[in-house]
Amino acid sequence: MWLNCICSEWLPAQLPQGPSVICSSPPFSPPQWWRGFRFEVGEERGWRKPTGEEPETYNEWASKNRFHIGDIVYFKYQKDSVLVVSSDDYLTCNTLNPISKFDDGSTVFQFDRSGLFYFISGQPGHCRLGQRLIIRVMHPSEVEAPELAPSPSSGGGWGGDGGLPADNSTAKRSGVSYFVTALAGVLLILYLFMQEP
Repeated sequence: MWLNCICSEWLPAQLPQGPSVICSSPPFSPPQWWRGFRFEVGEERGWRKPTGEEPETYNEWASKNRFHIGDIVYFKYQKDSVLVVSSDDYLTCNTLNPISKFDDGSTVFQFDRSGLFYFISGQPGHCRLGQRLIIRVMHPSEVEAPELAPSPSSGGGWGGDGGLPADNSTAKRSGVSYFVTALAGVLLILYLFMQEP
């Protein structure tokens, strides 16, 4: 794809020759990895056993975000682990049969499909105390209409105003898209002017 050449090489001399570049492929479709947005699970507190003092659960945090194919969730933790499990194992906090297990203290998980993803702690008892998370990854055909965050019931969230729109990766993703489009246009113009007559 034309944009992949620009993103990976950044050298106009290495772009494919001729105007077929524009006609043969969609020039402003960034590669899948470029479109991903990074979400930090638990934000400042990270992935850890709940104490009961947290302003919101991991699932409340997830419900305020929109996740898309290519997005990344980052788990930061100490003396713990992250298990990707089935829905049944999520409901029963079963740690014996994980789909994937991570215990490096700094886990990056990228969504490769739409649907539900289930995460639990691998430490005994942590899942039952609330260290678990369901993330719904939107199907590409779903409409991305902005949503308002629910009003806080008694004492807010992690610094949210309640009435403002929830932090949404769509706005940030649009900014990146405009930047990539502008950059691709500038590089195309430079490439065309550098060609010998």
